[in-house]
Amino acid sequence: MAAQTGPWWRAPFRGFQTNLRQIDPSGLDVEKVLDTIEEYGADTWLLSVGGIIANYPSELDCQTVNPTLAQRASGDVIGDAVAAAGRRGIRVLARMDFSKIDRRRSERYPQWCFVGPDGEPQVYNGYRSVCPSSAYYQQKMFDVVGEVLGRYDIRGFFFNMMHFNEYDYSRRYRGVCQCESCRVAFAAHAPGVALPTGPSSSGYATWRSFATETLEDLNQRMSEHIRSLAPEAALLLKDNADVTYYEANNAVGRPLWHTATAESVSASRTADPERTVYVNCVGFVDMPYRWAGEDPHHFAQYLLQTIAHGGSPSTYVMGLPETGGYDCLTMGSWITRFHRDNTDMYAGLRSAARVGLVRGTGTGTDAAQRLAEFRGWYQSLQESHIPFDVVRQDLLSDELASRYDLLILPALGALAPDAVAAVEAILAAGGTVVAVGDSAWHKGDLQIGTAAPLATRTAQFTTQESLFSLHLPVGSGYAPAIGAFEVLQGREGAEADWYALGRSTYGPPELCYGNEPTPHPGWLAGAEGPGQLALVPWRPGQAFHELGLHRVREGLIDKVLELTGRADQLRIETDLPGQVQLVLGRNWSGATVLHLLNRSGDKPQRFVEPLPITPGAVRIPSDREPVRARARVAGVDLEWTFTGTHVQVQTPELGLFEVIELDMQS
Repeated sequence: MAAQTGPWWRAPFRGFQTNLRQIDPSGLDVEKVLDTIEEYGADTWLLSVGGIIANYPSELDCQTVNPTLAQRASGDVIGDAVAAAGRRGIRVLARMDFSKIDRRRSERYPQWCFVGPDGEPQVYNGYRSVCPSSAYYQQKMFDVVGEVLGRYDIRGFFFNMMHFNEYDYSRRYRGVCQCESCRVAFAAHAPGVALPTGPSSSGYATWRSFATETLEDLNQRMSEHIRSLAPEAALLLKDNADVTYYEANNAVGRPLWHTATAESVSASRTADPERTVYVNCVGFVDMPYRWAGEDPHHFAQYLLQTIAHGGSPSTYVMGLPETGGYDCLTMGSWITRFHRDNTDMYAGLRSAARVGLVRGTGTGTDAAQRLAEFRGWYQSLQESHIPFDVVRQDLLSDELASRYDLLILPALGALAPDAVAAVEAILAAGGTVVAVGDSAWHKGDLQIGTAAPLATRTAQFTTQESLFSLHLPVGSGYAPAIGAFEVLQGREGAEADWYALGRSTYGPPELCYGNEPTPHPGWLAGAEGPGQLALVPWRPGQAFHELGLHRVREGLIDKVLELTGRADQLRIETDLPGQVQLVLGRNWSGATVLHLLNRSGDKPQRFVEPLPITPGAVRIPSDREPVRARARVAGVDLEWTFTGTHVQVQTPELGLFEVIELDMQS
């Protein structure tokens, strides 16, 4: 790889956010906070600057200056912080929140505010929500950023809650904004369509498109505005900002998906490997419970999953570092300092996986089942030690043909034209595509290889009753057909397997017989040009995710790898248990970097301290012999053997995690 170049945010960095309350600036000791940030291992301070409350003496009428600034000698906590941070070489990022204004400004400028379908403003703790269509966002926000950059050496901006506030802080649905700015803008966007009031309105999907375009336009214009005033300052926000911002957090009542952070970072990095992903790891358990510190083992996973997938880690606390009971910070500091002390290894780190797992849009009446299918494949690949990337369905492009030997489409439904082109490009490059369930079927026709389709669909079963007692022979036994089953007729010469056992009665027990073999396959595969296409007309991922049937995972993975003909290149052979997740990457120096994440601490709705895992061997695909193999956490060099296609190393005992680096430089 070439040497890393470009703006500061392309290099590894580590953040620390202090989300200031109105009472904090009066006594904030900037030197003490900076001591904490440095000791923690961070080099970037995300600090509350303006928007709802300005923590600097703003001269703009649209800003409410924090009254506690009068108690500071300087009257300016931002000026004090930026100056002190600059002396230490710590950059300051500005946290801005333009989602609300105080009562005085809302009474003077009611045209800026959200108006609910009931005609009422959205008021929370005395503050009024502001509409992104209004002049406050469209004009005044730019004035504030200009004022801040005109006074301070701010190296980047994050805009909190920059969206249409359909929900308030109590998570109550408040509807679609009906303000005059929205009415005018939506009428221009969709002439003749009535402005909806909520999801049940006929024009709601059109409004969602309008809202997305409005925010993307703001995003783009703000990025250009910042660049024109301060070329070395970044915008941390959405996909088309300089840096993609993601918040790793917990919430009361939310089912825990243990690899949520890894999934999100991977999806963002896959979409644009050049764009930095900044992960703000929340040190408390939920927004309403900001003094209840996150469990240390849970918090550690936010940071570990971030750095393993090439993201930049950050830690987020309420108030000042000493304000809350954040016992997770000790663990967080250890991981953050590891990232700091191994900056050379993390420079330009990106995935080296040759397998892509496509994540769907998450919409539709059976969205939960489709999500289960995706997660079942995610778990199957992870536990089988197959490095993979998460690929967003809406960002499938033909450039993926050079990056993936295997692409898996888990119950995605019909594909957009760009997605079809991406799949066809992978097949044309000699890759393998596995379409699961109804993926790539549109109005009964297969969208892939339509000149000579691999199969035709003769029926489709999607109700629970129609699937009861339908089985497929997989691995050492049978798997249940759940979610959906597509009845396919393969073309002549197609490889067919896993023929379904037809339904029988399933109760009472005395009548549970009669499951006879059918001609309906659960697996169809064949050549599509230089590539291979497989159709899996049921939902094995859902069966594995919801029922934990290992025979499904093992049979599925073995079948898919055999089809590719590249199993030894796609899977890392190891005698380590399935609880060890392997994340394969390469950095700017060309070194191979393998993260070993100990997932034995994953438990229902929590993480616990993982069990130590005894040393084992890993066989890493490589066409180059390393000059050095090193375990970065243990701090020891490792012995290796090189076969011409693989490097085999013996791992040290594994605690929370380990990182093996194969240095290829002579």
